[in-house]
Amino acid sequence: MGLVVQKYGGSSVADAEGIKRVAKRIVEAKKNGNDVVVVVSAMGDTTDELIDLAEQVSPMPAGRELDMLLTSGERISMALLAMAIKNLGHKAQSFTGSQAGVITDSVHNKARIIDVTPGRIRTALDEGNIAIVAGFQGVSQDKKDITTLGRGGSDTTAVALAAALDAEVCEIYTDVDGVFTADPRVVKKARKIDWISFEDMLELASSGSKVLLHRCVEYARRYNIPIHVRSSFSGLQGTWVSSKPIQQGDKKVEQAIISGVAHDTSEAKITVVGVPDKPGEAASIFRAIADAEINIDMVVQNVSAASTGLTDISFTLPKTEGRKAIDALEKGRTAIGFDSLRYDDQIGKISLVGAGMKTNPGVTASFFEALSDAGVNIELISTSEIRISVVTRADDVPEAVRAVHSAFGLDSESDEAVVYGGTGR
Repeated sequence: MGLVVQKYGGSSVADAEGIKRVAKRIVEAKKNGNDVVVVVSAMGDTTDELIDLAEQVSPMPAGRELDMLLTSGERISMALLAMAIKNLGHKAQSFTGSQAGVITDSVHNKARIIDVTPGRIRTALDEGNIAIVAGFQGVSQDKKDITTLGRGGSDTTAVALAAALDAEVCEIYTDVDGVFTADPRVVKKARKIDWISFEDMLELASSGSKVLLHRCVEYARRYNIPIHVRSSFSGLQGTWVSSKPIQQGDKKVEQAIISGVAHDTSEAKITVVGVPDKPGEAASIFRAIADAEINIDMVVQNVSAASTGLTDISFTLPKTEGRKAIDALEKGRTAIGFDSLRYDDQIGKISLVGAGMKTNPGVTASFFEALSDAGVNIELISTSEIRISVVTRADDVPEAVRAVHSAFGLDSESDEAVVYGGTGR
């Protein structure tokens, strides 16, 4: 008997019929001889609705109370799912994140998991129960406050539990049939990937691919937990994410030169204008950003003007952190000595990802030629061994993604990709 951890997103449990459909799939896994632990998200758009409600009451709700509010969504879906499973004649027991032993730091709204102590989950499994766990939440180690892991945190909950329970696989059920070579909502001919390495999936996730959260893949790689991304709306095989290629029958699935094209329109760009070109200036700028607990993505520094000895430094960050970053930099303006700040939230990022590109000359040239042919202007460029990313105007992103996808022969010749629930998660 193996142990399987399954995670179901909000679109999979959006209504009563969806919950009953998911319950049947869970019971089927139990009948196949597995111990089953299920992590579930809030129903449909519940989390967004709760956030809207909080903002109607308070324009800047306290982090602790917002976490208390938002975690109610997962508690509703976990209890309903346990009821549906019991109606099918199987034992089930639901647990909040804290009851499941998900221990986090004390940062509200975007806590990180420190440890998982799943004693109650093991007991429930030993008693023959299917364990249902509320995703996206935990309890802080120091103050014992309820915390949330940030958007998409249920994926991380599932992989963390799989690691703690030594599960054979973590199955992530969503509303698409697996990981695709591009967002199916933007590229209708996107092709499903049968297997992808942790490294490539990490790059796709960090570059904007929403099917898996970056922290989830990072956690899975660290503990070598295979992830199986599947749709809860179909019986198709989906995509395996693991350290080694999978075997399908007599054929080993090898990694392609290019894994896919990802895009992200949730970032903004800040340019620090007129920075003295001397040691320590960049450090002061990014220390101010770090002290404000803001994560940045791409960084570009221009060559300084010989006549003034001044340079400009641009970087990208989440739009939601834009105001906080501007305030942090303005506070240190005198000490740093820059002239002004420019803020631009009408940008988009396009990334080409593939481990094979480091040994295949011409990939970079083909990427930029595709963007040029599509009339897309490039503002920033960032590269790694397995990724090329550029920043463009937000309006250019859909056309740029389709152009690059076609240029690298990633278009599918068969049926168009299907987004069953309409969100791609």
